[in-house]
Amino acid sequence: MRISTHKLGQLAIFTTALTGGGVGTMYYLQQKTFANADYHRFAIEKLKACTVAMEMLGAPPLKVHNIHLTDAHNRVDPQSARLKIPVTGSKTGAYLYTSSSRDAETRTWSLRQAVLMLREGQIIDLLNPPAPPKEPLDKSEWQ
Repeated sequence: MRISTHKLGQLAIFTTALTGGGVGTMYYLQQKTFANADYHRFAIEKLKACTVAMEMLGAPPLKVHNIHLTDAHNRVDPQSARLKIPVTGSKTGAYLYTSSSRDAETRTWSLRQAVLMLREGQIIDLLNPPAPPKEPLDKSEWQ
């Protein structure tokens, strides 16, 4: 039984589209799993709570990007998680480096490290954030 090259071409296109769609769906679901995990969510909450870091980023709005699945910094196992989360604000971008551990008995995650490294080189430890700058006094308060 002979199959025409036209039919083989259609089969190749169909297989490529189906495979690409499957890979895209798996990538999307993996990113969604990371974003919904406690170790990811706790780190983003800690970033949003740090007014100095948010101001330096130019946030809100804060945009949390997908992690790079092939990056060596991103490792998750049943007891620990390390992530390098790309974030941007209206002023600049940064990477949020996190490390979390999981309690064996309660099976809850706790954030051990959360460090924001801005593109310009500044580093902010979100677990020990710097104090926000003091507001300048009004002229009426100088007396």
